[in-house]
Amino acid sequence: MKMKLATLALSAVMAAGPALADLTFPSLSYRTGPYAANGIPFADGYADYFTLLNERDGGIGGEKINMIECETGYNTEKGVECYESTKGEGSLVYQPLSTGITYQLIPKATADGIAVHSMGYGRTSAKNGGVFSNVFNYPANYWDGASVAIKHLLDLNSGDLSGKTVALVYHNSAYGKEPIRTLEELAKKHGYNLTLLPVDHPGQEQKSQWLQIRREKPDYVIMYGWGVMNQVAIQEAVNIRFPMENFIGIWWSGSENDVKPAGAKANGYKALTFHNVGSDYPVFDDIQKYVVDTGKAAGAGDQIGTALYNRGLYAAMLAAEAAKTAQAMTGKSAITPADMIVGMENLEITEEKMAALGLPGFGPEFKVSCENHGGDGMVAVAQWDAAKGEWGLITEFVQSDQDVLQPLIDEDSSAYAKENNITAGCN
Repeated sequence: MKMKLATLALSAVMAAGPALADLTFPSLSYRTGPYAANGIPFADGYADYFTLLNERDGGIGGEKINMIECETGYNTEKGVECYESTKGEGSLVYQPLSTGITYQLIPKATADGIAVHSMGYGRTSAKNGGVFSNVFNYPANYWDGASVAIKHLLDLNSGDLSGKTVALVYHNSAYGKEPIRTLEELAKKHGYNLTLLPVDHPGQEQKSQWLQIRREKPDYVIMYGWGVMNQVAIQEAVNIRFPMENFIGIWWSGSENDVKPAGAKANGYKALTFHNVGSDYPVFDDIQKYVVDTGKAAGAGDQIGTALYNRGLYAAMLAAEAAKTAQAMTGKSAITPADMIVGMENLEITEEKMAALGLPGFGPEFKVSCENHGGDGMVAVAQWDAAKGEWGLITEFVQSDQDVLQPLIDEDSSAYAKENNITAGCN
């Protein structure tokens, strides 16, 4: 039984085909729309890893993988329609790849008993598994990213940001607004001034924001952008001669697509990341052999090793390892959505495991539990080398400021539990 990889029309019932495989992983992708340039490499990496497991290993634990791809266009309504049209296929876990879609799926998936993995996005307080039983955001979240950005700036300033000004240029959506409270609390702790500069969807018009930056001259700019917004922001920064080494994007503002349009002048731009960069990993040799060379790649095979392809592959790897954990814990190869939640809640990623998967040193080690659905908040800083045309890590993976973040997570998750009559707690 071969893996079925098909894009579902949002208004149509799934076309008849081969009998479904036992392990179904939906992919809520966006290969169209204003964010397609970033959605495509992620979707390719996600699909290619599952194809690799089918072609090389025969699936997961003897069960073939069925991946259903559904086009959302990064539209929340379409994303919900994709969920509703695929949830009955035995879908094990949803990766919404959109904070807006994630917010809508949290209550739906919880009621349906299906897991959601919003890796590095979504609702940050979902880290509290005692409240968000079906939602996971390991290995890091938006608040971790904001905290590590400030930690990096502290390192650059001998531990003192007093009197400095940090501007946040952000996508004017639930996604972009996520780090504001964290940056405000960190400003109280470290004494910097915070300027907030929202950018409306899709982000092509930013003249006023960058004129304000030129006028007020903040010391640093942090960006929470996506798609064309990132390219425009980096070009605007070039236009006003803002120093690139003082410009830091969240991981969704750190792809090759974001920096290449500005050419050599983007050199030195920085981005946060919760996984490593590049293609120098054994797993990519296997993908070339079993997926690309056999004509089974989801795309043209030209995205391998790029930031977002790697992220899609990483998401698929974590899903596969959670499925293996569930199989081991239940003694069943054909696991259910409920089993998958157990597997995700007991997932442990070690360096030994990553090396065995052909991804040595690819990401930080972490362990999931009911109390902690988000990992340890380990984040690194990457920098763009325009001459080489590649990203490179310039820091180790460091932990976010849990003394600031944990109370915020507790506060927000408690408010959500109260609003939704949830009795929080872990068995």
